[in-house]
Amino acid sequence: MYSYEDRLRAVRLYLKLGRRVKATIRQLGYPTKNSLKAWCAQFERDQDLLPGYRRIKRQYTDEQKRCAVDHYIEQGHCLIHTIRCLGYPSRESLRAWIRELRPEFGTMIAGSRSSVVTRSNSERRQAVIALNMRAGSAKVVAAAVGVSRPTLYNWHHRLLDHVPPRPMTKKKDDAPLEQRREALLKEQAELEAWNRRLRMENEILEKASELIKKDVGINPLGLTSREKTKVVDALRSTFSLADLLGSLKLARSTYFYQRLRQTLPDKYAQVRGAIRTIFDDSYRCYGYRRIDSALRRDGMHLSEKVVRRLMAEERLIVKTPRRRRFSAYAGDPTPAVPNLLQRDFRARAPNTKWLTDLTEIHIPAGKVYVSPIVDCFDGLVVAWNIGTSPDANLVNTMLDHAVRTLQPGEHPVIHSDRGSHYRWPAWIRRTENAKLTRSMSRKGCSPDNAACEGFFGRLKTELIYPRNWQNVGLEDFMLKVDAYIRWYNERRIKVSLGGRSPVEYRQALGLISV
Repeated sequence: MYSYEDRLRAVRLYLKLGRRVKATIRQLGYPTKNSLKAWCAQFERDQDLLPGYRRIKRQYTDEQKRCAVDHYIEQGHCLIHTIRCLGYPSRESLRAWIRELRPEFGTMIAGSRSSVVTRSNSERRQAVIALNMRAGSAKVVAAAVGVSRPTLYNWHHRLLDHVPPRPMTKKKDDAPLEQRREALLKEQAELEAWNRRLRMENEILEKASELIKKDVGINPLGLTSREKTKVVDALRSTFSLADLLGSLKLARSTYFYQRLRQTLPDKYAQVRGAIRTIFDDSYRCYGYRRIDSALRRDGMHLSEKVVRRLMAEERLIVKTPRRRRFSAYAGDPTPAVPNLLQRDFRARAPNTKWLTDLTEIHIPAGKVYVSPIVDCFDGLVVAWNIGTSPDANLVNTMLDHAVRTLQPGEHPVIHSDRGSHYRWPAWIRRTENAKLTRSMSRKGCSPDNAACEGFFGRLKTELIYPRNWQNVGLEDFMLKVDAYIRWYNERRIKVSLGGRSPVEYRQALGLISV
């Protein structure tokens, strides 16, 4: 809506430009052509413009109101038809007149929201039964219920949506009352069967979630035959066997075959116990490949798929929590050396490539730091040190222990990140005395030392994260970590080493004595 000043400015410019509409609209940016001409006509007639728009409310006489209401009742109760024939009023006004003059027809006004009455399901069912068993027209039944005829048929279609709607044309010869009653009883039986089938499908989903630990929204047809058999056995007391087998698309012979298999003794009972023992003894960190290697060492030869299935049935799952990033960057005390390994962590002989790093482990009792040296030849932890402070003494003592394991003529490359521990003069002096070649990763690039980071990941995933360390002190915890590293070297199976631990691998090669 334009203000009085905007309209007056447009009219004066329009007259000044010689009643040129396009030029006026182009200069002002408003209004439309018809609005501009209407404003000009009003200004020339009254020598002024109205201060604002006013909506004129039309007044109707009592005779016009009665005429409109009578026309609505006599011509089929249609608001639009009455308005088109008389030319007045609006639908809202006509509804108000009907409720005022003829309130008994107020509930039958189509499209009137204020007259909607909520009906219960039982009332709707009774109305549908009366509709199907009526002797007269549906209009009489609708008037008796207090709703319109379309509403009555909507209830009918919603309650019997699987039945095609009846034709609306009136037949000359109506069916006998007894025949219509039988048809209605048949429809009721079909509705009850439909309800029973829906309830059965819902029970199948709930039992699948309860017995087989499946999500409620799964497709029951995607279950295995064994799982379907479990669901059928749980619901046989409630539903018939034929209905359950038909709903799950399970053959009767398959069902009885699966039931027979469940009664037979489990041929993998001994293997299940061995798998649980190996899984518990390995800090609950072995997957199915390492479990299979351990079983083969004990003389139990199975398929990896069987081992994986048995572990899944026994709920033997290796926990892999989400890892958090850690940064130990503390400045540049000395210049960094180049990266000599370039992510090539393969070694043809022991003590040719060493990797080292420092990691922090946080438990409720405090923080513990682990500093190892890992041999790239087979992943053996050559030396390690565990303490409560990440100082230079932690890594220097660890390096001294590792140097003592070297044989004459062995001078490996020792690779680390750019932490301050490995750029301190004491560390550099020890590497020079042992004739070790230093190598460093790029700044902030952990993949350059991925093999050592992998050892930290296995340590935390297999030992730290799956357990609760709430009541464990720092001394006991450090003993646990030390025991794990010894187990890692001596007993932990590595698939890449042919199902052997690093120490067993070196013994098999004759590098160390048994």
